[in-house]
Amino acid sequence: MVKKLESYIQQNTDKYFTHTKEIVKKHGDTQVVYAVFLRKPALYACKLALNFIYDVNQQLNYKIKIIENFQEGDVVAPGEPLFFIKGSFVNISELETLFLQKVGIPCTCAWNAYHMALTFPKAKFISMLARHCVNPDMAYSCEYGASVGSARAQKEDCLGFIGSSNDLSAALFGQKEGLGTMPHSLIGYAGSTLNAVKMFYDTFHPEQITALVDYFGKEVTDSLAVCKAFPEFANNGKLVVRLDTHGARYMEGLNYDKSYDVIEKYAKKSLLNYKHKEDLHSLVGQGVSAAAIFYLREKLDEAGFPKVKITVSSGFNLHKCMILSQLKPPIDIIGTGSYIPTIWSDTNATSDIVEYNGISSIKKGREYLIKRWLKKKQKLC
Repeated sequence: MVKKLESYIQQNTDKYFTHTKEIVKKHGDTQVVYAVFLRKPALYACKLALNFIYDVNQQLNYKIKIIENFQEGDVVAPGEPLFFIKGSFVNISELETLFLQKVGIPCTCAWNAYHMALTFPKAKFISMLARHCVNPDMAYSCEYGASVGSARAQKEDCLGFIGSSNDLSAALFGQKEGLGTMPHSLIGYAGSTLNAVKMFYDTFHPEQITALVDYFGKEVTDSLAVCKAFPEFANNGKLVVRLDTHGARYMEGLNYDKSYDVIEKYAKKSLLNYKHKEDLHSLVGQGVSAAAIFYLREKLDEAGFPKVKITVSSGFNLHKCMILSQLKPPIDIIGTGSYIPTIWSDTNATSDIVEYNGISSIKKGREYLIKRWLKKKQKLC
């Protein structure tokens, strides 16, 4: 087990850290203190990184000491040390790549998920990012971050994230398994939206039904067909229609002019506040726009199904949530994988040594980290 872990570390770390380890081992080890930080604002979500170090300590007897500066969910300003690591330079040097990989993504996802939950405090969010990640570890890291951000938002009376789309991370949100009903491919197989819903019900007999209604471009028609086929679910608030219209077309019954009419009817003043093309697209453009959401709600209510809920998905990142929230469209649930940062460099975590064998030293321009360490050190004494 020890050999396997040592091999894993050496294979996955940056080579210059292995070189550092060998050089220091030959010329004399020293005690060092690392400061770990991000360049962007974040929420503290470092459990995965710290657990990795604790596992290494246990298996390799490294005796590395971790000094945390925040509690999970705390706001961390750019450049502020998230935590300090103290121990043998030989032991820590090869770990840097691996623990940094487990810092930036969850902390940034926590920040984004928290602020998305604030935009729609009465909507439930579901993480649907797994298929956009390079592997399950990345998905879990993101979803851990979302659970931290959501927990903070829930303390501020937001519903936040209620689950994820896979079983691996379900427990992070208090669920026994992943959430979700069907992909578009099942509807293609079934031949109609209604047949797909009937197949799902016949197979699982769920307490709640969610119908994905955009496959045939008949969002309104298919929503009403499902409502009429399952009236008890529809009338008891146990039926959800999911709007996932892609950005290359308008939903059924809308075009550019009609979308403007819908917004003028339900949120007229909002059009005066938006000048940028991207923002206007979220209001009246193709795909899942504010106009589409208002329009679908209107048609459901007119047909006598006011208790049917609406789930929206497709491109719901922080920016889109912020734009739409000002109109207060009737959204019950938001499916999102877009709390993964659009700019990947936002997740870059880094670390610098601030002390060598009790003597402060750092590269030029990062002297403030030494001040943070000395202040923390004084408190520890």
